[in-house]
Amino acid sequence: MIAHIACALLYCLPALSRTAPTSALPGTPRDPLPIAVPAADPNNASVGAEEDSGERRRLPQAIIIGVKKGGTRALLEFLRLHPDVRAAGAEPHFFDRNYQRGYRWYRSLMPPSLEGQLTMEKTPSYYVTRETPARIQAMADGNTKLLVVVRDPVTRAVSDYTQTLSKRPTMPAFEALAFRNMSTGIVETGWNALRIGLYAEHLQRWLQHFSRQQLLFISGERLVTDPAAEVTRAQHFLGLRPLISDENFYFNTTKGFPCLKKAEGQGRPHCLGKSKGRQHPDIRPEALLRLREYFRPFNRRFYEMAGHDFGWD
Repeated sequence: MIAHIACALLYCLPALSRTAPTSALPGTPRDPLPIAVPAADPNNASVGAEEDSGERRRLPQAIIIGVKKGGTRALLEFLRLHPDVRAAGAEPHFFDRNYQRGYRWYRSLMPPSLEGQLTMEKTPSYYVTRETPARIQAMADGNTKLLVVVRDPVTRAVSDYTQTLSKRPTMPAFEALAFRNMSTGIVETGWNALRIGLYAEHLQRWLQHFSRQQLLFISGERLVTDPAAEVTRAQHFLGLRPLISDENFYFNTTKGFPCLKKAEGQGRPHCLGKSKGRQHPDIRPEALLRLREYFRPFNRRFYEMAGHDFGWD
């Protein structure tokens, strides 16, 4: 696995038929009870009647809840091209930043969908925010399906740092933030870029509100090395028709990750923008080794809880 590969890919599918599904998907959530908001809050107003086409805005039945710099954009942009999927493009941040706006505001951010189509969104910070499990559970009596894209926590932390560095070029070096004392190898456990990678700690909160069967863990590494296999797992988990195969992918050796082929005659394969796949800074091997030692027990606990060994050790 090449460390500098960023797993947030932008996928494009060949043209697919977007006919209405023949039956409703299981687990379609009913409209939840509104949360407490000020009486004068205009967001409590109705979002609108059903359109002539039969489409209407619905609360999501599935959410990609994490993790940051794991490959969440890749997974969403891929799945939203499925003819039975409708997904919000921007991150709503409803359950962590905008909960006071109410469900009607949240629903207004979702794209119109037909009965039986799957509505979904992604906000990576949900996975690490303490309040979100209970809030998402309350939305549909705990019937929401949750997807989590995880990645080697050391590589993820470097990718997280690289993204921030691109916006703040004067920030301290990675090692200065990751260690309290590099000479003794004492890790700065409070640094957010490292805390996000304590997947087991965060998962423990989610399992207090959702069964293990309601969460699907997607390997960020395999989204690069075998994207069709991971997306096939996601489609099965979501009850979608398996429309994607290896034939849809093209590996771009220049960028270092797969792109999806366009339909014949529609131009070159589509890949993600230049903001993705940034070159990681040089970090001393001994620093990376020390971080891997730090994460090892947390990773093993996560493997047990998730029921899968992701091979980061």
